[in-house]
Amino acid sequence: MILREAGRRRNRGAMTNQVPMLADPVQPTRDAQRHRRRNALHTLLGMLELARHDRPPFAMDPVHEPLVRALLVGKTVAAARLGVHLSLSTSSHLRGGMEHPEDLVTVLGNLIDNAQDAVLAHRPTAMRGRPLIEVDLRERAAVTEVRVTDNGPGVPPAAREWIFTEGASTKQREAGHRGLGLAMVSEVLSQRGGSISVAERAGGGAEFTAHLPRASARADAWSQS
Repeated sequence: MILREAGRRRNRGAMTNQVPMLADPVQPTRDAQRHRRRNALHTLLGMLELARHDRPPFAMDPVHEPLVRALLVGKTVAAARLGVHLSLSTSSHLRGGMEHPEDLVTVLGNLIDNAQDAVLAHRPTAMRGRPLIEVDLRERAAVTEVRVTDNGPGVPPAAREWIFTEGASTKQREAGHRGLGLAMVSEVLSQRGGSISVAERAGGGAEFTAHLPRASARADAWSQS
């Protein structure tokens, strides 16, 4: 029992030391700082939840990267407090040992926040049933694929051209779909050679799909260029 608790403390300490790195990927604007704080707080919340249980309190077994698992647990707890059901797809799988997990934390955390804002803002008029968010994480060839879907109002086709640009948030709120943090996601992915797109979710809502190249794959590409 004592050894197990000591192991938990060591793991928690190691992950806690990684949390400040969440501030590294993009320029520290006021909005960026707010999103970073939100992701860091939810990651710490997840660490505390994981420290209280022998197994993850939610179905997070397919996620083996500690920092990403902590983020997902923290986001799930925070969403539940707001009446939002956040789940991980049964087909998800993410191995551990990522070189820069903070990149994935930034992308995933902001996409989840975006989805949560959508389902909460439009629950009274544009939705029926419980607000839902699903996360799907997969490793495909040399990239990590992140898919976040929600049953909110969706993104109008015309807005998909500018939704990831800086300063688009005000337009998005007026158009019926905020998107706070999407420009930040796009910037991180652009810096890492990745991509992001948005489509309509089957059954209504939004589906965001991001592709983040693994660090080793980026290094290989640069060495060959």
